[in-house]
Amino acid sequence: QVRLVESGGGLVQAGSSLRLSCVAAGINFRIHTMGWYRQAPGEQRELVANITSDHSTNYADPVKGRFAISRDNVKRIVYLQMNSLKPEDTAVYYCKTVYHSRDYWGQGTQVTVSS
Repeated sequence: QVRLVESGGGLVQAGSSLRLSCVAAGINFRIHTMGWYRQAPGEQRELVANITSDHSTNYADPVKGRFAISRDNVKRIVYLQMNSLKPEDTAVYYCKTVYHSRDYWGQGTQVTVSS
């Protein structure tokens, strides 16, 4: 079955960096668009960035120039490099893909940025 497992979250100070990883199983990873989303307390889940099978990327405005999404098709991992973190980046970060028209999500990894 499809399985997405995120890791790499943590508690950091503003201005720091983190790299999130999402390992995928159960899909032909190299052909799927992979996305990172986040959900802050009391807020709706929102797109952070996604990357297509040909490595085209798309970013939400609040993270442009600070975050970078990448993928390793051999290791079946999608990464989110987060630099210059701000307190407003605090959220649970989720990995997502679509397989046979159904959304699949990981369990999420908490990122907390202190001021």
